[in-house]
Amino acid sequence: MARLFKRDGDTPKRSLWQRVKDLARTDFRVLFSGGVDQGSLESLETLLLEADFGVPTTVRLVEEIERRAKRGEVRTEDEFKRALRDGIAEVLRSGNSDPALHVAPAAPTVLLVIGVNGAGKTTFIGKLATRLKGEGRRVLVGAGDTFRAGAIDQLRVWAERAGVEFVGGKPGADPAAVAFDAIDAAVNRGCDVAIIDTAGRLHTSNDLMTELQKVHRVVGKRLPGAPHEVLLVLDGTIGQNALSQAKTFSAAVPVTGLVVTKLDGTAKGGVVVAVHEALDIPVKFVGIGEKAGDLLAFDAEQYATEIVTS
Repeated sequence: MARLFKRDGDTPKRSLWQRVKDLARTDFRVLFSGGVDQGSLESLETLLLEADFGVPTTVRLVEEIERRAKRGEVRTEDEFKRALRDGIAEVLRSGNSDPALHVAPAAPTVLLVIGVNGAGKTTFIGKLATRLKGEGRRVLVGAGDTFRAGAIDQLRVWAERAGVEFVGGKPGADPAAVAFDAIDAAVNRGCDVAIIDTAGRLHTSNDLMTELQKVHRVVGKRLPGAPHEVLLVLDGTIGQNALSQAKTFSAAVPVTGLVVTKLDGTAKGGVVVAVHEALDIPVKFVGIGEKAGDLLAFDAEQYATEIVTS
């Protein structure tokens, strides 16, 4: 199984658990033998906040640890670690948490990919196209990012590398028109899936959000019921800013799934839990590198285990 949180060279990142122990400075063999150690719980709270879990999720996790401790279920280091891991997994499995991609009743399934500049949208689309092609699906990618210099060519290269269909307009073209043409092509060419890129935009730009809403409407007019997924790509290294982005994008268009990239570049990762908890949107994929195979379907148990121990 691929690791979510990679090590940099010969210097391992300090895991969440290592930092819990550093902060607690306590002998875990007797940590809760005489009742709940409030100092250790406060240290855990601090650590979770620093790891970008956010206040509501942090409070929920710490309260669960405290409840288990009072029932006598947390007396050793392993029990403490297991309780923390189970708590994180429980949050990720709660509510709207199915990581599977929605599939349209009749092809093509249309996936609209959104996010800010630099989050890794285009690379994600290339990796997803490669993955779906490997599963035997006929895939088309539409280069709807007509603003960023080189975005169309970058996606074309990914499409050629993956061996999938490609539709791209000219730089500066209307993104909604490109999305319309991409769906047209997907229908006419008998494609199973159409993945449509959009221009990276600052979540604080009202004009760009209005344009994103237009793209969403046009896609629905060309193919009723589409897009079948709106995937928001978030940079896993930016912490709580990702939560702000997710709130703004989901207010503009109905986001159906989260993609968290660059997990190989962060020792935190709690923001994944925080965004899911705050917005009740499932995490669909995580990106752990630049290669075509560095895209993993999200697994709550694996994520919880690795965020604690890796």
